[in-house]
Amino acid sequence: MLIGDVARRSGVSARMLRHYESLGLVQPTGRTGSGYREYSGEDIRRIFHIESLRSLGLSLRDVGRALDDPGFAPAELVDDLIRRTRDRIAAETELLTRLRRIGAAEPAGWEDVLQVVALLQGLGSSSAAARQRAALSAVEEAPVPVEALVEAVLSESDPNVAGALRWALAQSGEDGLALLAEGLGSRAAEVRKRAVQSIAEFPNGAATARLQDTLTHPDIVVRRYAALALGARGVADAVPTLLDMIVEERNDADAADALSTLASDPALADQIATGLVDCLAHDTLGAPARRRLTQALADIPGALASRALADLSQDEDRAVALTATYILKLRNARE
Repeated sequence: MLIGDVARRSGVSARMLRHYESLGLVQPTGRTGSGYREYSGEDIRRIFHIESLRSLGLSLRDVGRALDDPGFAPAELVDDLIRRTRDRIAAETELLTRLRRIGAAEPAGWEDVLQVVALLQGLGSSSAAARQRAALSAVEEAPVPVEALVEAVLSESDPNVAGALRWALAQSGEDGLALLAEGLGSRAAEVRKRAVQSIAEFPNGAATARLQDTLTHPDIVVRRYAALALGARGVADAVPTLLDMIVEERNDADAADALSTLASDPALADQIATGLVDCLAHDTLGAPARRRLTQALADIPGALASRALADLSQDEDRAVALTATYILKLRNARE
């Protein structure tokens, strides 16, 4: 079979067939009387073998070794091809993600494209300072796609950078909230914590509603961060979790501050005082926890809190009694 017929049947161009010949990959069995290359059935099978191996990503050099070296073992080469293919897919996926984010920013011209690219590169920098600058400029200089900000804040370990990213996200509206809510379902505890901290930065009612839903989250750390944020917003649903935080000495000072904020509402002050007193009544409660609860009563207004402090001033635990007595003196002085 002549080279033109082989090219038509195999899909390999005559130019490539001649290239294979120059490399010694396939040699035509003979020549016609006119000097044209003539390929046998075995030659054509070898061409198909070459194309099959090339389709796996083998170089022409490796193709030759695979076909001609009886001792050639494919396992190591296949493993290398798998690694290279994974790397290529990861790179292509990253490029696709970047292109989608640039498109989501709706750039008006190439200057906008370049600015978005620069900000995306800044968010991915190994320098914390560069990431922080990118986060702070994300709102003012060019609109960085919300997904990029969410991805950045959920993976950020530097507290200063994370704060800047949370601030930038808080300007993004409902889209940012929805994506952060997905982070609450992450398998990684640190990601879940970052997600709830970021949601807490949103000042709107939608964020408050999501935080209220989060009070029943299976992750206790997530529930505690949600309770602290809700306490600052005056949401009474946070009270039980805040009380538990004081008892368990988990961000207890912040929890007491949140209860104090809630207690500025007279309708909640007695409810909080009752909750603190009920906690103090538990027989299994240790002395340190009772002292923390007594201290928390200091900033709860109302007669119920004052009566509880009066009772505690006679407590058998001297530290509790002294704390309650001191708080009562301060309250009386203010009155």
